[in-house]
Amino acid sequence: SVNAIAPGYIETDNTKALREDAVRYKSILDRIPAGRWGTPEDLAGATVFLASQASNYVSGITLPVDGGWLGR
Repeated sequence: SVNAIAPGYIETDNTKALREDAVRYKSILDRIPAGRWGTPEDLAGATVFLASQASNYVSGITLPVDGGWLGR
């Protein structure tokens, strides 16, 4: 089986238009419990975990890295 990372709103070139739209940016930011957009570096811990032997018995999960978006 396969594991996956489900990133939330991350500051990348792909989200530049959303971040430059003041109304959309605020509406998204207001819904992120962490109070900020994620950075690519925020995905590092989950990536290292799933690539390491620490996750040997983890199977078939999708790990959200989203600042609490799904948990709100």
